[in-house]
Amino acid sequence: MSFFKKLKEKFSGSEEEHDLSDKYKSGLTKTRDTFSTKINNLVARYRKVDEDFFEDLEEILIQADVGVTTVMDLIDELKMEVKRQNIKDTESVKDVISEKLVEIYAGEDDITKENLFVKENDLSVYLFVGVNGVGKTTSIGKLAHQLTEQGKKVVLVAGDTFRAGAIEQLEVWGERVGVEVIKHREGSDPSAVIYDGIQAAKSRNADVLLCDTAGRLQNKVNLMNELSKVKRVIEREIPGAPHEVLLVLDATTGQNALSQAKTFAQATNVTGIVLTKLDGTAKGGIVLAIRKELNIPVKFVGLGEKVTDLEAFDAHAFVYGLFADMIDSDKA
Repeated sequence: MSFFKKLKEKFSGSEEEHDLSDKYKSGLTKTRDTFSTKINNLVARYRKVDEDFFEDLEEILIQADVGVTTVMDLIDELKMEVKRQNIKDTESVKDVISEKLVEIYAGEDDITKENLFVKENDLSVYLFVGVNGVGKTTSIGKLAHQLTEQGKKVVLVAGDTFRAGAIEQLEVWGERVGVEVIKHREGSDPSAVIYDGIQAAKSRNADVLLCDTAGRLQNKVNLMNELSKVKRVIEREIPGAPHEVLLVLDATTGQNALSQAKTFAQATNVTGIVLTKLDGTAKGGIVLAIRKELNIPVKFVGLGEKVTDLEAFDAHAFVYGLFADMIDSDKA
């Protein structure tokens, strides 16, 4: 059975799977329109799979921000697979590309969906980091909504005390999704706010504490020191916490997001990525570059403006979103 057919069957099954595929299909429209069109044009131009074909494919993948290192590995694997399956016509290569993209993300463990670590019957603490403007506070609000819908008691803490309006923005989200926000005045010590947030979450028997943090430019040493201090306070008050350090990146910034990830990973031991505004870019391949080059899982993606548009990342759904038009029309 072709990989396209497997994906088609997977996402035409339950209503939940169908809804998930629709979200990714809609959210990845810009990337797909560019990526799929170029792949189709490439296939139409070449009758046989040769070195020139692979060179042009390499360029298409790099333009989608899959990342040079990742692309080189992918091309090598494709060449081996084409040889192994004795594929002669370019049309058949599309299916192999989609399968290899999932393998790049999942690796040998075949993990295509990453879940948040949950501390059972205790407080789970998730620390959000990232530069200003990437959608950090909005992502916290959307995740708070998701968690409360699952029946969890959530508390937010406004640890970004430096950016004008950051505290108020988090308060608006708190009111919108019906969760309490712990805050101090603007300019307060972030570590002190986080400390109070932890005590409040404990006293209210909360299930999850979501911590916002400052996000001035990632090359500022003082920001990284501040984040390290916040992390130490959390570790001191709750051994083993934070249970997740989620780095929020803006997908529309492409390779710049990758450099941000490298900087933050050095300072805070990032456990997962929240990739926002994936619906607003034609370079959705950055998901694969982050996974391959940094070995950090993408845990959530932003696929729209609505409060429900923060989606747990699923590699199969992502690849379906990239190739939806081809998959839906596949007769194999």
